[in-house]
Amino acid sequence: MSNVLISPDTTAAPRRAPDLRALRRVVGASFIGTAIEWYDYFIYGSAAALVFARQFFPQLSPVAGTLAAFATYSVGFLARPLGGVLMGHFGDRAGRKSMLVLSLMIMGLATAAIGLLPTYATAGIWAPILLVALRFIQGLAVGGEWGGAVLMAVEHAPPKRRGFYGSFPQMGVPGGLILANLVFLATSRGLGSERFDDWGWRLPFLASFVLVAVGLAIRLKVEESPDFAELREGAAAGTKARAPILEVLRTQWKTVLLAGGAFIGTNAIGYIFMAYVLSYATKQLGFSRDHILRLSLSATLVWLVTIPWAAALSDRHGRRRVVLVGSMGLMLWAAAFFPLIDTRATAGVLAALVVMAVALGLVYGPQAALFAELFAVRLRYSGVSLGYQIGAVLGGGIAPTVATALFAAGQGSWPITVYLTGVAALSLGCLAVLTRNDGQSR
Repeated sequence: MSNVLISPDTTAAPRRAPDLRALRRVVGASFIGTAIEWYDYFIYGSAAALVFARQFFPQLSPVAGTLAAFATYSVGFLARPLGGVLMGHFGDRAGRKSMLVLSLMIMGLATAAIGLLPTYATAGIWAPILLVALRFIQGLAVGGEWGGAVLMAVEHAPPKRRGFYGSFPQMGVPGGLILANLVFLATSRGLGSERFDDWGWRLPFLASFVLVAVGLAIRLKVEESPDFAELREGAAAGTKARAPILEVLRTQWKTVLLAGGAFIGTNAIGYIFMAYVLSYATKQLGFSRDHILRLSLSATLVWLVTIPWAAALSDRHGRRRVVLVGSMGLMLWAAAFFPLIDTRATAGVLAALVVMAVALGLVYGPQAALFAELFAVRLRYSGVSLGYQIGAVLGGGIAPTVATALFAAGQGSWPITVYLTGVAALSLGCLAVLTRNDGQSR
């Protein structure tokens, strides 16, 4: 199976040592741009957990309204593979940088438009229809974002530091979540619950106009990936793939599926951690919105710090060791996560969130370099995007909806615990196979 899982790039000649100033500019732009784009994506999750059921589905019961709100949340995930395919194709053909600029523009416009949407009370059925359409557009944008951002960082990095530098766009995920929660917390506390639920929830979406302008200004200044620049110079010799997505599916379909499977558990648990717990703790356990947001922020800061630490460890000790330890931690802690939250004690909830954040960081930190090293440069954007987005659809895309339905059906959190433990075990198995012949494993 090694000839299926690992397809090292042999087309690019050795290039000069990276310019450290240019490298710092690239990883800084990767982190800031990705954090802004994920901020846009995550404020939707916070709004779905806290206000969308009342604003867009008031005719439904509280449980049905929450299900409907999280269902619209899942629509974005359904669009992500399509975004990954489209931007992966052009990213492998035209370049990484142009796709990153395009994805940020699309995301920013869609997010700001959500802030201007009429609610059900004003527009009736058209309100949730427009909400779903804009969420789909968000999914297209973020579907192409991850592959481009991680490749810009990994492909600019020295070979022995790819894990560390590749972790900067990974840090953009908790960075965006922290920013989204801080904005929601400040808006909610500043306006009060009534005004926030009425119109204040729109402000975090409208703030996207300013944030995207900042992100675009930064991204437009970075240079194209050196690996892609070398590929472009060799295009006359036929090194570019005419249809990258078709070629990667024909030659490395097992790698793509295993990469997707490896990400399902991490992504499902991550979105329970980031989105569902907000709804669960406020509606089922009686926590105040501000209190659970503060606990979530504390744990997310731990996740943010763990990501580069774990990625640096993978440069020294191999991707395999680090991601397998983290994946085993996810599986074991999934069994304890909701029982601790159900204690309703602040210490128990915080412990559940913080330990899960560490386990998530151990897997997520090295993932950018791990996925990039599976594919040749000419197919890399398409390969990493498709694998990542398959895992996202089957993981985080359905996790909040599944958790809401399981809780309603089982009248408790134990079915959610079984579900999370199962998907974590699935991903552990896929990671074990995926990294078995990884050149970084020692």
